[in-house]
Amino acid sequence: MTQTATHSSVTPPAPAAAAPPVPRPASQIHIPIWRQFYALTKPRVVQLIVFCALIGMLLATPGLPPPATVVAATAGIWLVAAAAAAFNCVVEQHIDARMSRTAWRPTARGQLGNGQTLLFSALLCALGSALLWAFVNPLTMVLTFATFVGYAVIYTVVLKPLTPQNIVIGGASGAMPPVLGWAAVRGEVGPEALMLCLIIFLWTPPHFWALALYRTEDYRRAGLPMLPVTHGSEFTRLQVLLYSLVLLAATLLPWIYGMSGLLYLASALVLGGLFIAHAWKLWRVYSDAQARKTFRFSILYLSLLFAALLLDHYLSPWIPY
Repeated sequence: MTQTATHSSVTPPAPAAAAPPVPRPASQIHIPIWRQFYALTKPRVVQLIVFCALIGMLLATPGLPPPATVVAATAGIWLVAAAAAAFNCVVEQHIDARMSRTAWRPTARGQLGNGQTLLFSALLCALGSALLWAFVNPLTMVLTFATFVGYAVIYTVVLKPLTPQNIVIGGASGAMPPVLGWAAVRGEVGPEALMLCLIIFLWTPPHFWALALYRTEDYRRAGLPMLPVTHGSEFTRLQVLLYSLVLLAATLLPWIYGMSGLLYLASALVLGGLFIAHAWKLWRVYSDAQARKTFRFSILYLSLLFAALLLDHYLSPWIPY
């Protein structure tokens, strides 16, 4: 006799797998409006600008500069730099949308309109300029506004889309923060401030090209003539190495001029040697990992170099040489 299967021997069908959630488009993700506007200011970039300007203020006088001047100058320079960053986001919104590094920006996502962003930029620039004019001095205001024009208009609109030397020529505006800080305290631009400006000017190309090397495809898709796109990886890596050598020579100028002492000199030699070592490795055998290391170290390098210059400024009178 044929046995019939009992209900207990029948395996129930497996439940259907739940469908994965459909991610919402980036433009529909809710981000508080204040965070969107704050993102437009490129906080990390502006922090480095303000840090370099503050170093210029502190180096401009043997003692401490007037606190009121420091506060007003720091606030004014931060506001104008943030305005330039916001203006840059408007001009480059279509480029930003094609690059993974910048596609998150509110203007690239379409979360903030051009009118809103331009008004925000104009308000920041006007407020920062007014602070500098009223509570610092007219020279600092004029130089800071000129830096705004140099970055937001000359570099972003003219140079960046036209020439692979964009970061070299446009680096002049990015190198101005120590000059702004110096002018805020002294009311003039001295050779010491210009030496600091030269250091940042020569630091900018190897710093930025290290980033461009591991973001080459991003820049290619965006249609920007960055050096790795137009001249290739090997040529760009050689330029990073050569600029790191010239940069080391430039960092010796404060000691040669008598602006700093042996504490700074030792720091400049050690930091410069480490930068050259990173650039040498990048030139000899390329990898995205080494390009990232070089880029990240370049930020640390500039911060430590200026910190060493500041420490030397205040400690040198107490150190017997």
